[in-house]
Amino acid sequence: MRPEPRSRDETLALRRRLVGSSCKLFFSNDPVKIVKAKGQYMYDENGRQYLDCINNVAHVGHCHPAIVKAAHEQSQLLNTNSRYLHDNLVDYAERLSKTLPGKLCTFYFLNSGSEANDLALRLARQYTKHEDVIVLDHAYHGHLTSLIDISPYKFRNLEGQKEWVHVAPVPDTYRGIYREDHEDSVTAYANEVKNIIEQAQKRGRKIAAFFAESLPSVGGQIIPPAGYFQKAAEHVRKAGGIFIADEIQVGFGRVGKHFWAFQLQGEDFVPDIVTMGKPIGNGHPIACVATTTEIAEAFAATGVEYFNTFGGNPVSCAIGLAVLDVIEKEHLQAHATEVGNFLTELLKEQKMKHPIIGDVRGSGLFIGVDLIKDQAERTPATAEAEYLVTRLKEEYILLSTDGPGRNVLKFKPPMCFNKEDARFVVGTIDKLLTAMEKEDLNQQQTSTGAT
Repeated sequence: MRPEPRSRDETLALRRRLVGSSCKLFFSNDPVKIVKAKGQYMYDENGRQYLDCINNVAHVGHCHPAIVKAAHEQSQLLNTNSRYLHDNLVDYAERLSKTLPGKLCTFYFLNSGSEANDLALRLARQYTKHEDVIVLDHAYHGHLTSLIDISPYKFRNLEGQKEWVHVAPVPDTYRGIYREDHEDSVTAYANEVKNIIEQAQKRGRKIAAFFAESLPSVGGQIIPPAGYFQKAAEHVRKAGGIFIADEIQVGFGRVGKHFWAFQLQGEDFVPDIVTMGKPIGNGHPIACVATTTEIAEAFAATGVEYFNTFGGNPVSCAIGLAVLDVIEKEHLQAHATEVGNFLTELLKEQKMKHPIIGDVRGSGLFIGVDLIKDQAERTPATAEAEYLVTRLKEEYILLSTDGPGRNVLKFKPPMCFNKEDARFVVGTIDKLLTAMEKEDLNQQQTSTGAT
């Protein structure tokens, strides 16, 4: 056992030597060594406190005592696979079922969001007997080979688009092909899906599923217009496919108004499959697929058993139950609405003050701030966004960017993030943007004087 902890530089040197270079670090030029976390705060080896604005995995807060207690107590009793009867598994499935529409009543438990999405793809293909998948542009659904194939965010930098994959435009009403001034962006974006289906059918292709994040995250913290999923699903189901809602980033009350982000579309929309991960275990590796009895029975009809060694084990289910308990007891869904609305209003005030802020969008504690170079073209302010998150780190705030232009500041903090935190981060953003604007003005004056 090492008598003394390593220095940051020693840890970094070992990581560079032993860990694959494709496993990236935040702030790679000056990475942070985190040794402890609690609630919405993380601490480095020197005890410095950072406000965590991006860790949606620690959903109810880092190292929440109720989650730690549940894991510890069940670990002392039993941890084994799901081939034995155990109450935790069925109790957890029952609790999840109460949060979902009635037809989503059959559950599979796994270890990661990637596993969940891979299983969802298998379920869709077995049920429909079709192969093809429609996805949204810039989407990311996981790191398995099957999911890289349906993730434009990844496959465009690898082997390209497979014949069975069809990419629909992301329903982004700020910088998408149909914007806020379009008379009916919902129908226009849904018709893009319809056109894709028609073109695929002309080539003899058959659609198994429309696979979509309920709120596209990597795509730039996008809020699809209400009604889009219903109309897209209508076209997909008419073609014999099903609708898969990927809730891995945004489920479990994060959007505030609803427990699931797909519910923002309206009460009349129900997916055929819902996938869950990341926040479901507050940092413990758990994932889940919820689907209909009909789809589950079609999957079972193959006669091939589905078995996941660690999926649904007693410790994981105890943790999952504890997460649901904390969300309920601490009223975190309502908290997400209250604090999210407060943060959004503060950010919108900054939009009026700083021209670089083109758009502020979100729901609950899922918020995107779109930074632009100009109001007319809405050109992504990529370099400025990178500079800003680097400077925020120096102010002990952890934030990052997303979107195809890497220009959207993404807020997905632990759900215990509060109004004081919101004031702190927005006040710091205001200070940094003001300094950036002053520097730009000085450079312009210097340039003018030189000519």
